[in-house]
Formats: sequence, C-alpha cells, structure tokens
Amino acid sequence: MKISIKFLTATFLIISLNVTAKTTRPVDLHGQLQVQGNQLINKDGVPPQLRGISLSWSIWEGKKYYNPEVVDWLTKDFKINLLRASMGVQPDGGYLQNSKEHMRLMVNVIDQAIKNGIYVLIDWHDHNAEQHLEASKEFFSTMAQKYGGNPNIIYEIFNEPVHQSWQEVKNYSTEVIKIIRKYDSKNIIVIGSPRWDQEVDMAALDPIAGFDNLVYSFHFYSSDPGHQEQLRAKADLAIKRGIALFVTEWGVAQSNGNGEINHEKTNLWLDWLEKNRLSWAVWHITDKNESTAIIKPGTSPKGNWTEADLTECGTYVREQIRRLNK
Repeated sequence: MKISIKFLTATFLIISLNVTAKTTRPVDLHGQLQVQGNQLINKDGVPPQLRGISLSWSIWEGKKYYNPEVVDWLTKDFKINLLRASMGVQPDGGYLQNSKEHMRLMVNVIDQAIKNGIYVLIDWHDHNAEQHLEASKEFFSTMAQKYGGNPNIIYEIFNEPVHQSWQEVKNYSTEVIKIIRKYDSKNIIVIGSPRWDQEVDMAALDPIAGFDNLVYSFHFYSSDPGHQEQLRAKADLAIKRGIALFVTEWGVAQSNGNGEINHEKTNLWLDWLEKNRLSWAVWHITDKNESTAIIKPGTSPKGNWTEADLTECGTYVREQIRRLNK
C-alpha cells in the first residue's frame, strides 16, 4: 500500500497540533506550584501569575452556575487559567445545613477545572470560620484525600475574616493546615488575614511557621475610595516583610458589590498586580443585579454567553483576562 507524502505530512501536523494543545494547558505549562521566599512560583521557578474568575457563593443567584458547562465556557472564551469555587458555608442554605448538596456542586466544578487543565481554588467562603473549625477540618480532610497531590488544586481555608484578630485566624488556620498536610504535602494553602483579607502587613509580622507552600490572601475592590494607595501600601509592606500574596478576590466596583466602576483606578490596580506578578481571581459569576456581577440578570446558566449577556464588569474582565493570558 502506498502512502502519499502529503498524507504523512498532514497526519504529522495534526499530531503536532494536538500535542501542542495539550502542553499549553496552564497546569501543563506551570506544573506543581510552590512558595519560595515571598513569591509563588511554578515548576520553572518563575511566578505563574494565574488570572481567573471567582464563582459566586454556592447559594442564592450564583448556585446555578456551578456546572461543567460554565467552567468550559470560562476556560474557552474568557481564557481563564484559574477558577475559584466559593462554597457558601453560611447563612441559611449553606454547607453547614446542606453539606451533601454543596459538596456535589464543588466536585462538579473542581473536576471540570482539572479536566480542562486549569487551577482551581477550593474556597471555604466563610466570614466566621473559626466558629466552624470542626466542619472546616472535615471538609478539607475530604478534599485533600480526594485531590491531594493533584497540581491543579489550591486550598483557601478562610475567606475574609472580619472582626477576628490575627492570632485567632492563625490558630484556626494552623489546625486546618495540619489536616490538609496529612493527605496533601505539596499543594498551595491560602491563609486569610484580618479585616476582609486586607491586613496582610499584620500577618507578615507573625506568619505561620512549620509548613511549606503557604500564601496569604489579599482582597481589594478597585473603585472603592478606601481601597487605594494606603491599601496597596499594606500589601507592599507584607511582601517586603517576606510573605507571598495571592489575590483570591478583587472587584472592579466597590466593596459592597455596587457603586461606580472606575476604569482609571482599576487599571492602576491591574498595573500593580502585573508589577508584583501576583495571581488573582476577580469577583464574580452571578446574574445578580449589581456592579460586580459579570453577567446580566436572566443569563443562561450553561455558558455560551454573547457580548450582550455581559455587564460592564463582564466586558471589562473578559477583555483584560484574554489580553493578559494570551
């Protein structure tokens, strides 16, 4: 049987393209993440600078977007390389009342993120996590046993402490870290900091010791009058003091989710993120009628969104992620 040169060439090209497509997946590119000094780095020793989107609370309006189709669309169309799954712990209807349902929602999107070759933040989205230590330990024990060693996985163990002192956050975090490290010795663990993950400079004075690959969560809302130079200075000081930061949540409007979207202020924050080579997830996938919602009310929960489905926030976020993750 004769095989033409053209056939062989075409076959080789197809195989080459398939191999290239697989090797350019974010996890294939960056591999196992780790912390070195005050930086999160990839397998080649350089900051991966992951950029992605946070799902909303796994309750209320955001719940219906916890499905594989949305993960696929965000990966394909928005070009995210990081997804944050923000499991609502409280109030009514959260994990504390319906753990099986929320575990199902989380596994749905975590598994799809892994399939797509992107990183995924498993977020215990709770402002009072120290009050729910045993539930948190049980949850992260399950997650670490299921996903331990998988390089896609990042654990975020306390979202936005509000009134707690750093010592309270530290004590809680140490207990949860111990549980995770029983089953997962490598993957990144994100530690919260007081006052909505803003006082990272205080955490840096007394960081958690005895464990590897810890980063500290830093949050901001770029158009909020109180989240400007002074807040960036706190983060700069924390980095100078030697801890690694991960911006697991930021928004284009104000911290209440509404208000103006100031593109000048937001661009300043984006420039700061790029300068410091920090990884981030922007808030949030929901069709709630608010400034930080990425999609408009009534938008399909199955992805395949058009430009008309996107809010001002969504249009801006999509443009920036596609530009920066190219």
